Amino acid sequence: MNAARNGGPMRQAELLRYLVLAAQREGNRQLTLKLAGIGLTPAQSEALRILADHGPLALTGLGDMLVCDSGTNPSRLADRLVTAGLVERGSAPDDRRRITLALTAAGRSANDEVRRIEDDFYDTLDAAGEQIDVSAAIELLRRVCAGSPAARALQNRIDAQGA
Repeated sequence: MNAARNGGPMRQAELLRYLVLAAQREGNRQLTLKLAGIGLTPAQSEALRILADHGPLALTGLGDMLVCDSGTNPSRLADRLVTAGLVERGSAPDDRRRITLALTAAGRSANDEVRRIEDDFYDTLDAAGEQIDVSAAIELLRRVCAGSPAARALQNRIDAQGA
């Protein structure tokens, strides 16, 4: 039987699992607190960033790039952003029946604040990663997430940046 199950030292895989969970929860807690100051949730801020970087997009296009809600329908998220005046619905130029989502002026302003908050957070992560091989951690996490809806959503965003 495994030593960790007999009160022995924790397996490396188990430690990794809990450290990933702890890091995700702590990062989400910090972002939630900072984003609350501008009236947004992490999911809303992610949608704003996607629309700022890749919009206008159809609802399915937005959903294909959401890591926070991957695999679900982003309509409620979009509805909240429309109600808040940060996103507007319009018609696609090539097909007037297809609805697109784009940032309003208020949405662009909120996105600027989101970028500032995220940049501060990324500075903290960069500092934590100084003098260690972060690329190995990134590769490990890519392998762990491979094939998942969240990994596909992230890859869609990475691919769209290169386009």
